[in-house]
Amino acid sequence: MPASPPRSFRLSPALLFKLAVLGLLLAGAALLILQGVDLKALLARGLEFIRGLGPATFFGAMAVLPAFGCPLTVFTLSAGPVFGPTLGMPTVVGLSFASLAVNLALSYWLARYALRPWLERLLRWLGYTLPQVAPEDRLGLLVLVRVTPGPPYVLQNIVLGLTAMPFGLFMAISWTIVCAYSAAFIVFGDALVHGRGQMALLAVSLFIAFTVGVKFLRRHYQRRKESA
Repeated sequence: MPASPPRSFRLSPALLFKLAVLGLLLAGAALLILQGVDLKALLARGLEFIRGLGPATFFGAMAVLPAFGCPLTVFTLSAGPVFGPTLGMPTVVGLSFASLAVNLALSYWLARYALRPWLERLLRWLGYTLPQVAPEDRLGLLVLVRVTPGPPYVLQNIVLGLTAMPFGLFMAISWTIVCAYSAAFIVFGDALVHGRGQMALLAVSLFIAFTVGVKFLRRHYQRRKESA
């Protein structure tokens, strides 16, 4: 029997893009360190600049930019250290949650209606297949997309919008899950910048709790799908 030809190893465009971005970030950080740049002082100046823009500009950008691909963690990790000292953490978290609600609604409209033809072509180029979802499977798909690690926030919104997910269901589940993770990132970012060990431990505990919850949710829906 002739030996089967070896399988060719091919990286997807999405993975190549992520690796390229990571490589650029690491190279930039290494270059700054080699040039003797004080990264801590640079971070402090950056946070002060963002604070000078004001909360309206910051949270307005948070409500819009992640719908077009800006990483959500840019805002959730910086919101606490930037505006926590002036507004207080409860206000920062509340404004973040409001911004996320606006962003989710905008993302849904873009994927479901405004940019649908172009987004379908983009997904095919990235190697993703758009599933055909029965009405009874919508909740399960929504939860799995939101809790499965890997796909970035903007891609999650695109997939869910293109599947014609009902807007009310999309908002209720997405906002709950995204806000839970964002709250942990906000607390962690503030603790990391200000060196607050107890708050950092609280944020890590929240991450662990969410991770355990995610595993239970994934197992539940996988078993439900297998038994169907």
